[in-house]
Amino acid sequence: MNHTLTFTHDDKQASVTVPTNTLLADAARLAGIDIAQPCGGQGRCGRCAVQVTEGQVRRRSTLRLSPSDVEQGYALACQTVVEGDAAVYVPPQEKIERRLTTDRVVAEVTVPDDYEYPFSQTVRRVHLTLTPPSMDDQTDDWARLQTAFRLQHRFEAVTCSLPLLRTIGSTLRAGDWNVTAIIETSRLSDHQTIRLIDLLPGHEDEYSPLWGAAIDIGTTTVTLWLVDLVTGQVKAQVAEYNGQIARGEDVISRIIYASKNGGGDELRQRVLETINELLERACKRVKLPQGKVTPDQIVKATIAGNTTMMHLFLGIPAASIRLSPFIPAVNHPPALTARDVGLNINPEAAVDCLPGVASYVGADITAGVLASGLDSAENVTLFLDVGTNGETVLGNRDWLVTCACSAGPAFEGAGVVNGMRATTGAIEEVWINSDTLEPTYRVIGGGKPKGICGSGLIALLSEAFITGVIDKGGNVKLDAPSPRVREGAHGGEYVVAWGRETESGEDIVLTRVDIDNLLRAKAAIYAGFTVLAENVGIPLESVDKVLVGGSFGKYINVEKAVQIGLLPDMEWSRFEFLGNTSVKGAYLALLDWRKRERITEIAKRMTYIELSADNSFYEAFTSALFLPHTDLSKFPSVAEVLEKS
Repeated sequence: MNHTLTFTHDDKQASVTVPTNTLLADAARLAGIDIAQPCGGQGRCGRCAVQVTEGQVRRRSTLRLSPSDVEQGYALACQTVVEGDAAVYVPPQEKIERRLTTDRVVAEVTVPDDYEYPFSQTVRRVHLTLTPPSMDDQTDDWARLQTAFRLQHRFEAVTCSLPLLRTIGSTLRAGDWNVTAIIETSRLSDHQTIRLIDLLPGHEDEYSPLWGAAIDIGTTTVTLWLVDLVTGQVKAQVAEYNGQIARGEDVISRIIYASKNGGGDELRQRVLETINELLERACKRVKLPQGKVTPDQIVKATIAGNTTMMHLFLGIPAASIRLSPFIPAVNHPPALTARDVGLNINPEAAVDCLPGVASYVGADITAGVLASGLDSAENVTLFLDVGTNGETVLGNRDWLVTCACSAGPAFEGAGVVNGMRATTGAIEEVWINSDTLEPTYRVIGGGKPKGICGSGLIALLSEAFITGVIDKGGNVKLDAPSPRVREGAHGGEYVVAWGRETESGEDIVLTRVDIDNLLRAKAAIYAGFTVLAENVGIPLESVDKVLVGGSFGKYINVEKAVQIGLLPDMEWSRFEFLGNTSVKGAYLALLDWRKRERITEIAKRMTYIELSADNSFYEAFTSALFLPHTDLSKFPSVAEVLEKS
């Protein structure tokens, strides 16, 4: 039977007719109402709760709902099916704070000293002058163009797609047989791999800007650099939340959502919309004397991202990634074009999806290893990518081992009541007076705070621990002599900013739930690199350098990160914070075919260790669920601070 559902959301109504047993979440989507499902529709987070004001539904689960909630008609949209006509009220959805491009996300990018266009670059312009056809020379247009390539540039074989072939005749005539070709070759010394990307009428300056994009598809954030391939300079940097986050905050939630009816197609469209919006935004930021830049002028894109993000971007089923023995469909995607993948750039643009290693060590890590220089390091070096997925690489120029663990999005500001990205209005640093327990904080951009970003959360957790607001298990000490310590809706909490100080007018707090999420995230990362080091018999003390990647890693306070047990306790001089190494590696691969080949070599050299098959990881994780650790001897500097305090 079919039933009519009427949804009310943001003062507007929308109706839809669906059959019995349709999920409320699916019915809402058909009605044009978007209901966030951060857990991927597993019924775990409770953030898709809606209120059924009239009609019949059946709740498969009431997790996160109290008996009172159910009595008032609340139901989880992802776990409730339609059994009759109904009216549904959709509460205001959690809004994801838009990440602005500030000085914090604009990286200083230096063009590599060894970059030599056109030797390093696989894409370039060439000018061609053709002899017009006549009654005496009736060679076809395509053969005539190939002859010009061979005689004028020694290109013996040039390939061309059918859509582009359809336009060649009109372009040659529009240019009066004087044209500029944009070509791609794996190496310019290899004349057997020439591909025609575009053919333009007239003679364009070979050294005028030629556009490419380096893209990092992060689980939480997508970052894009717009690059002039001729000079190698980055002309614009933009970033935005990955649109998929509304359907899952971690890779497992998204894999599960993708396996549902149409979920994979939806996730692919969401990330494409995010990237295409960033392409538009990046192009608008470039001002040229000869006119504006448009996305269709971009002729090359290099993509980095973890294995799940790469599968979802390409529309490849990702279910096998989370199922034993954890095998992805592809680690080394083939050469593709923008038309193949759906990017709104030149349809024939080369799209290079960088190679990964395993289900949970993807192209973001191989690109990061290249950007960090780990693959050429003489001494043993530890590389950490601090983000939603905590990947670790240990090694040097002779050997590389790697592992991954799910850290969750807490350090990205997600899964935290007052968490947000590192943008204007975010509390980025916190200090707590040990006598009064009063906080002092610094806000990005000044002004009133809106929430707390990753670096602020690390500092806050550390300060709360050192000053005695919370104990080593993360419990808020409700007997602490301060009105800022109180019982909240989620248990004990600490008020960082009173409502009168904040932009929203509501208190900004650190809750017990937030602390648990942060402890799990830091425990996973710490356990990952300690188990990796133990497996290869390398004591952490013998590690020469600790390289920290990740978009917010650049702003981590080393002392605070050590105090909560996120980073190993060693001399601060041995830490180096590199920022987003994934997009940096994608940028290097975009510019130079030699760097691109090195990434392939890095992927082949890495030995992957599956932590889920290692019992020692669970033990290490459990031990690290305390501040800073159950074994305080591993953190002598923290023990000293605690003794003094």
